[in-house]
Amino acid sequence: MKDRIFYSICFGFTLGVLLRSFFIVNFNLVIFTLIISFLSILFLYLSKTKWSLIISVFIFTLALGIYRFHMVDVEPPLFFESRVDEKVNLTGEIVDEPDIREFNQKLIIKTEAEGDVTKVLVTVGFGEDYKYGDEVKFSGKLQKPENFITDTGKEFDYINYLKKDGIFYSINYSNIEIISHGNGNKVKSALFYMKEKFLGKIDFAISSPEDLLMGGLILGERASFSQELRQQFIDTGTIHIVALSGYNVTIIAEWIMKLFAFLPLNAGIGLGIITILLFVMMAGGQSTALRAGIMAVLALVARATDRTYDVARALILAGVLMIIFNPYVLVYDVSFQLSFIATVAVIYLSPRMEKYFMWVTERFGLRDIASVTFAAYIFVLPFILYKMGNLSLVALPANILVLPFIPFTMMLGFLTGLVGLIWYGFSVPLGFLSYLLLSYELKVIAFLAGFPFASLSVPNFPLLLTLIIYAYFVYTLFGQSIKSLFTRDFTESL
Repeated sequence: MKDRIFYSICFGFTLGVLLRSFFIVNFNLVIFTLIISFLSILFLYLSKTKWSLIISVFIFTLALGIYRFHMVDVEPPLFFESRVDEKVNLTGEIVDEPDIREFNQKLIIKTEAEGDVTKVLVTVGFGEDYKYGDEVKFSGKLQKPENFITDTGKEFDYINYLKKDGIFYSINYSNIEIISHGNGNKVKSALFYMKEKFLGKIDFAISSPEDLLMGGLILGERASFSQELRQQFIDTGTIHIVALSGYNVTIIAEWIMKLFAFLPLNAGIGLGIITILLFVMMAGGQSTALRAGIMAVLALVARATDRTYDVARALILAGVLMIIFNPYVLVYDVSFQLSFIATVAVIYLSPRMEKYFMWVTERFGLRDIASVTFAAYIFVLPFILYKMGNLSLVALPANILVLPFIPFTMMLGFLTGLVGLIWYGFSVPLGFLSYLLLSYELKVIAFLAGFPFASLSVPNFPLLLTLIIYAYFVYTLFGQSIKSLFTRDFTESL
């Protein structure tokens, strides 16, 4: 009974947020539903009516999910709305690390004017080294972000992508001047500093563009990728390996556990979790890294202890808590979606995939790592098709040739940066080994991306088909458990 109440709460709330993400729901109707369903819960709890109670709980939390999204779905501030398409002179603080691209850098600046507070995405050149916590004076034409069509013909919801982080406006190539430094949170500043040093040590030990790939593998740093390199990853169906997700972090942590397999189980799990904490710190403690870290810890504990049932509830609870904190992540945050999907694959699908990799040696845990890697790829593929609209015809050979080397590459890269923080000389041999693997992976990707038939554009991969595929995955993985749950309930009710 407690399990069914738990799932009713989690799925009801998530469905409410999902519905409100796409449709405007009358606020008075939501409040009325909350009151009626809450009274029903009280009455049915006292009357011990099982299924009616579960349905009432589901309806109550569904309305609660709609209400939660309504709370964060605020209107843009009036002062800034009145100045759209006009030149403005503002002062604010950089509240995140600069997003350094191929030709420019983007700054998220929190600013206040006439009592209204908002965040502005400001695009600037490379003339100045901006940092998190810098107070700046900036000016330019205030604009509202617009959705755009990607190279594959899909419309990217750029408005809500920025809105989930509280960003309503943008200024392109602003005139900007630094007023002061070090105004941000001290802990966050220290984490960003550590990340910068970590990536700097990797850059010293590994030449370009291999160092860019390593930054993408470990920390999801794809901003500095050239358009050509980014497109090669997309065309070969390997873009998922440089996404900041729980899957990437889990691979590193599992390697650490394999290396220390001679230790007691709890010690191995502890080392894996420490590795994840270090990763989150290296990534600057950002929300994407925190989400990836949470997913990785859950996957790690599940696979190490064979307690997938308990971890399943923890995984769902973690996802719901993230949605409560920021309801926009459910629909508009690809990192959250990818982390959740990949973690489900690591926990549930990889054990079933292992029988297909009996030809892979068990030494160094390679068979286990191969099954984990391919399970994650299969599970995220429909999502990538729907989101990116690119069907790679060389994805299978590309992933066969590249993925088995990714875990070891990531481990070497992580150790290269970590050891480099102690002394540069220690990181040189590790960096050289990393370079060899990275160079091989880039050459494979470039070679396969060079074929004229490497990929096809699928601008309208149907959402319905995506949902059907994942419904099939869910039925395959959990169908028996769901069926037995309802059968047991029906038997108990007779």
